[in-house]
Amino acid sequence: MLHAVWSGRIVSESTLTSHINAVRKAVSDNGADQRLIRTVARKGLRFIGEVKETESSNVGSPRTEPANLNETPARSLAFPDKPSIAALPFHNLSGDPEQEYFADGVVEDITAALSRIRWLFVIARNSSFTYKGRIVDVKQVGRELGVRYVLEGSVRKAATRVRITGQLIDATTGVHVWADRFEGHLEDIFEFQDQITASVVGSIAPQLERAEIERARLKPTESLDAYDFYHGGSAKSRVAGMTAGYWLMTISLPLN
Repeated sequence: MLHAVWSGRIVSESTLTSHINAVRKAVSDNGADQRLIRTVARKGLRFIGEVKETESSNVGSPRTEPANLNETPARSLAFPDKPSIAALPFHNLSGDPEQEYFADGVVEDITAALSRIRWLFVIARNSSFTYKGRIVDVKQVGRELGVRYVLEGSVRKAATRVRITGQLIDATTGVHVWADRFEGHLEDIFEFQDQITASVVGSIAPQLERAEIERARLKPTESLDAYDFYHGGSAKSRVAGMTAGYWLMTISLPLN
């Protein structure tokens, strides 16, 4: 699977697991039922759904124009159950084509670091890099990749000094959640990449948590019964608190 999907690139196990979960969700399957995608011990995965071959209505009418390889797929993916993010390729603003590898390396390190956060669903580098060199709409990227948040940025270099700017955007609304810039010297390029990765991920993680808390707070209830039980429990908690406070106050009063 790693060779077929990622062409032999090194990806974390959490990335592979998250993509398998996304595939199962897309076909209305799950790890417990395994109606269509079954896990085979010590071997891998197997698709066990019934496949039928049907004739296409377009047979005999080949396309007269070559397909546009840069054409963005129009389908929309469902959001996963947990917060999701895609790190898009950073723009190289230095005017030096040789700096492309540095900008790509920073994004790849950030993607790998984000994938280690267990509560976060991270899109693989190969999927997000299909948008490299293109002017994209963040909302469209969110729909096509099925993510709530998009990280984008730029890299600018002058002599040995580098400035990296990053911004985190809510792909559902287009609102900026976080933005910052980082500067340093390229005396040790790998050490500098590690510092940038740690700084960006360390800044993003708390912002994502705050954004998800705010999203949950504003989300309306889907069950009136649950809403009723919540307020009933809150009322009983207030009464219990008042009763406990009364007894504590009574006990603390002097006997004389």
